[in-house]
Amino acid sequence: MRTYVALLYSIILGEGRRVVMSDLKAMAEGLGLKNVRTLAATGNLVFESERTSIPALEKRLEATFEKAFGRHVDIIVRGAGDWLKLAACNPFPTESVEAGDQVAVRVMRKPVAEDAISGLQAYAAEDEKVLLVSGDIWLVFSRERPSSRLLAAANHKRMGIGTSRNWNTVRKLAEMVEDRQ
Repeated sequence: MRTYVALLYSIILGEGRRVVMSDLKAMAEGLGLKNVRTLAATGNLVFESERTSIPALEKRLEATFEKAFGRHVDIIVRGAGDWLKLAACNPFPTESVEAGDQVAVRVMRKPVAEDAISGLQAYAAEDEKVLLVSGDIWLVFSRERPSSRLLAAANHKRMGIGTSRNWNTVRKLAEMVEDRQ
């Protein structure tokens, strides 16, 4: 058995409807996934499964999610070792300690090209930062601005399929998978 992390792009199903984590857990267990756990109410799963390809696992989860909840949602999957590497490569350790909710990573299905990041830099305010690490986009958002242009600019159309998680969530998911290593 191998441990995986799965991140849903969205848990919003439509007008006033959200995915309940107990329903998401039951869906994953229905696929035969083992030791399924959720973190927060934002679409984070940790589970065990026989070793399989990540794209195959993503397709299975997405198809089952659509059948169960009536809406397609992109689901990004990483193996436990890859998740621990992602967390260990946080390029903003100081900012993460000071304000873990202001540091985020956009976890990508396919690695982002280096030249794509320069386009994002144009949307960053003076006190915001953007770095590409192993194909994922790390961001530090401003506390001074309630809405950042940077997050909106790092969208599917510009960067490809991915989903963002703040440092607090990344760290907690890493702790969950470390327990299973």
